[in-house]
Amino acid sequence: MFFRQILSNTKKNRKDNGLFFATLIIAIVAFYTLLSLESQDVMRFLNTIESDAVRKLMLLVPLIYVVSLFFVFFLVYFAYRYQMENRRKEFGLYLMLGMKRSRLFLMLICETVLNSILSILAGIPIALLLTESISLATARLVGLGIIGHQFTVSLNAVLGTIGGFFLVQLAAMLILSFRFCRMEPAALLRPETETVQKTVSGKRGFFVFFCGVICLIAAYIMGIFLLNTFRFTLTLLILICGIIGTFLLYRGLGAFIGQIIQKHKAKKTGLYTFTGRQIQESVLHQHTSLAVSSLLLLLALACISFGIGMGVGSTGSERRICDFSLMGLDEDVNAFLNKEEIQNMTETCYPMYLDKYHMDTKLSLTGITQALEKVPQSSLRDNMIESISSKDEWQDITLISQSSFNSLLRSIGEEELVLEKDQVAFYSRISADSPEFVQIMEAALQTGAYVEQTDGQTTRRFEVLPRMYYNNIVADRAITLYMALIVPDELYFEWIPEPDTPFCWNLCLDEDLIQNQGLLQAILQMDERLSASGLEYDSYLGGIGRTLFYTVTSSYLSIYLGVLFLLIANMVLILKYLIWQKKNRRRYLTLLMLGAEKEELSRSMASQIHLYYLLVLSVAACNAIFAIWSMFTSFMRLPAGASIQLVIALAIAAFICFILVELVYISIVQHKSRRDILSLHVAEWTEN
Repeated sequence: MFFRQILSNTKKNRKDNGLFFATLIIAIVAFYTLLSLESQDVMRFLNTIESDAVRKLMLLVPLIYVVSLFFVFFLVYFAYRYQMENRRKEFGLYLMLGMKRSRLFLMLICETVLNSILSILAGIPIALLLTESISLATARLVGLGIIGHQFTVSLNAVLGTIGGFFLVQLAAMLILSFRFCRMEPAALLRPETETVQKTVSGKRGFFVFFCGVICLIAAYIMGIFLLNTFRFTLTLLILICGIIGTFLLYRGLGAFIGQIIQKHKAKKTGLYTFTGRQIQESVLHQHTSLAVSSLLLLLALACISFGIGMGVGSTGSERRICDFSLMGLDEDVNAFLNKEEIQNMTETCYPMYLDKYHMDTKLSLTGITQALEKVPQSSLRDNMIESISSKDEWQDITLISQSSFNSLLRSIGEEELVLEKDQVAFYSRISADSPEFVQIMEAALQTGAYVEQTDGQTTRRFEVLPRMYYNNIVADRAITLYMALIVPDELYFEWIPEPDTPFCWNLCLDEDLIQNQGLLQAILQMDERLSASGLEYDSYLGGIGRTLFYTVTSSYLSIYLGVLFLLIANMVLILKYLIWQKKNRRRYLTLLMLGAEKEELSRSMASQIHLYYLLVLSVAACNAIFAIWSMFTSFMRLPAGASIQLVIALAIAAFICFILVELVYISIVQHKSRRDILSLHVAEWTEN
């Protein structure tokens, strides 16, 4: 009989509280998605080429897991609290009919365990489907294709998910069970008394509200105009101002709502005043919860935006220039390339000539620094002038052969560089990570920059083209040039009289081979043959490994935390509102006694829900706009090679998804509230 009652209660609670059951499944999916990271295709690939980086990342996962446990605990706690608040009378009747407190406690724990088992049976398959989809999508995003994909179930992730989930569930249930089991039956049967409204004078409310607005404006100004780079003290000050401003704004918001109601109530009819007073009271009594939810939504939007920006930026900036860069003597490289098997696998292979300027005459960059001085002043411009001036010595200038660079441009389908005998082009690989660097330098070059070679009384001037270049010149970042000059071949071999051997040979794999076998498999095949040849080489896999590592660490984990914050914020909002509505049940009964229609009450409830969410979402969205603006203009800037259009498109898609998620939550609350209103009966007034 006892266990039959447990099964009946579990089934009934699951049917009546679908939101609660969905919360448990979300917690399971969140845990497994994080813990199974190591077993995903991308991470297995990374482990073969970036084992040290992956090992450090895996050391970070347990910390993220503990943080997730902490947040999911509150998610589950609020869900259980709402469920148990709805069962107060049920618990009181059990005790009144003679059930021992220990037996009631055991019943609640057994229900929790049963709910956990059912949630795990439903959540693990969903988590497996999600992780496999993420694995395939990430592989496609970075160009690895689906070849080599293996469906895997991480046993450690399953055990960690089950263990963490049971720990969170039992911890939340133990706290709440002790509270409810120790209450007297009369207290459980009696409706929970409403909290006495805190009286806040209009003047004090306005003062607190304006203090909050001033703090937020100060945070916005510091974030946009002062946070050029990440500075701990300034960042901490911005966070403090933003957090305090949000709490103060909600603390004083009740006075504004009261003023609006007082101003318009004479012109309105129906339940306008009642609806407004309900919203005012919810703000007065729950301003802390509203502020916390708004800040959690801000964190969610910031984390998701950061993840999208870093993910697209890291994948977009590491463009595939070639597949291998071979280093060695010409005869050794040619002997390898002349093999029939290698020729069948190779699309093209060209020498990359670059070296330091070797002449005794001075090559001056003064014309470039003078051009930079014509650009509007900024800290980056000053740093560029200082850095280039420090390299204004002929021994420090790197030269790149025009024919080698044109071979590179042809291999990636770009227009070749055309140089006259008295022209050179400016190159900087560092600028690939800074769009602002490119903007400043090209603006300077368009004013008429030049390079001069001085030999005694003779000076030769070479015009610098108005466009700069930053394509990577090798397969991996074996060489990262801050500054170099691309010069015609005649000048290159004049200024470097004895180029014994090129810096490297760039090899591009046959496109048919890549189409048939996939990029990853084709590179691995050539990698095996190069390893056997004894040649020194760099592979595109190294760049992919770094790119993927940055994508996973910055993008994957940031989006994961953002989604977690989003779910928790919405769950807190929903449960706080439903609990508040439960406490105000007698008010709706009173309106029914006075002749109000249930449909009219439902419309009032819908208005309350919309305004309740609007108060939170509007502040969160405003804060998020300035937070993301500050983030992308200070310590997080998209690389020059990244597709800004793609970032904007993904940001719009993410924002649309955010709106859809909020609409789903609003519809859930509205449906639940309408059902509660329609279930009201005037007879309950006399019973209570």
